[in-house]
Amino acid sequence: MSAEHESLIKTPKQLITVVVLSFVLPVLLIALLVKYVGTHKVPGAGADPMSEAAILERIKPAAGFQLGAPPAGQQAAKPRAVAAAPAAPKTGEQVYNTACMACHATGAAGAPKFGDTAAWAARNAQGYEALLNSALKGKGAMPPQGGGALSDVEVGRAVVFMANKAGASFEAPN
Repeated sequence: MSAEHESLIKTPKQLITVVVLSFVLPVLLIALLVKYVGTHKVPGAGADPMSEAAILERIKPAAGFQLGAPPAGQQAAKPRAVAAAPAAPKTGEQVYNTACMACHATGAAGAPKFGDTAAWAARNAQGYEALLNSALKGKGAMPPQGGGALSDVEVGRAVVFMANKAGASFEAPN
């Protein structure tokens, strides 16, 4: 017999060892590679998403929100050189649609829903002056004047508009 036809494995014990290692060794290498890849953190293109600067940048749109303020990136209107005629006070419905609807249409932050007689009954029973005082000074999550730049008459009209749609019969201020 020639030497080139001889096998390196000469005993059954050697055969079992080679077969077991041929399965165990690749599985072990794959497991170690998965562990290495899974625990190795690579920050994205020069940014750490959990850094203070990155977090502040993500919450900037919500944190800088002010009701009645100009949108981010826009400046407030500059005053005109020529005085314009004073605008007529807004109606209660106009004020509701621009300043009050955001919370009172949905009941957000505990605001009584528009037209909900049951939710407004106790408030209406307090009278117009108490409702107006709450609207002017703010109450709970509601900011003073609903967060808008409104006159007392406009706020009063909005109070009457909402209260009357929920069963009250208040007179609108002039």
